[in-house]
Amino acid sequence: MGIFEIIFIGIGLAMDAFAVSVCKGLSMKKMDWKKAGIIGLYFGGFQALMPAVGFFLGVGFENKIKSIDHWIAFILLALLGINMIKDAISEDDEKEEDDKTDFKTMIVLAIATSIDALAVGITFAFLSVNILLAISVIGIITFVISTIGVKIGNVFGDKYEKKAEIAGGVILILMGVNILLEHLEILIF
Repeated sequence: MGIFEIIFIGIGLAMDAFAVSVCKGLSMKKMDWKKAGIIGLYFGGFQALMPAVGFFLGVGFENKIKSIDHWIAFILLALLGINMIKDAISEDDEKEEDDKTDFKTMIVLAIATSIDALAVGITFAFLSVNILLAISVIGIITFVISTIGVKIGNVFGDKYEKKAEIAGGVILILMGVNILLEHLEILIF
């Protein structure tokens, strides 16, 4: 897997964190860059940590399921993408809308927005991926996107939140399709 695929996966994974960051920005009367940085660090840190955990879990199973690993990667990424799109278009808005950045609040949000990154990490174990590069890129992208998300939420409100989640879901689905087609030796990206 090349750097461009990792970047696209990083962007896709960051969309949940972006959506929550927008909500955090919405609740700020005045933009607070310190809080935006804290939010970015939590989300970026967990988006980097979870694929690493998933990778090491997946390495233990690699030799047992090598012949179907591309299908596993495709199914996991497609399901994650579909779930993100479904969540974005659902009417259920139970998102946290306050600007608290205390440990208890942020750890729950960071774990909740990075569960999909754990599944992506498992798929990394079955692919040719430089895991240190991947987790670094994913963490940095999520940090930047989350910090920007706070500012966007503070300025524009929830106008772009659902669109970002849908875009993230589509990116993950396309990456899953690309992995499957590469293994089947059909190249589209």
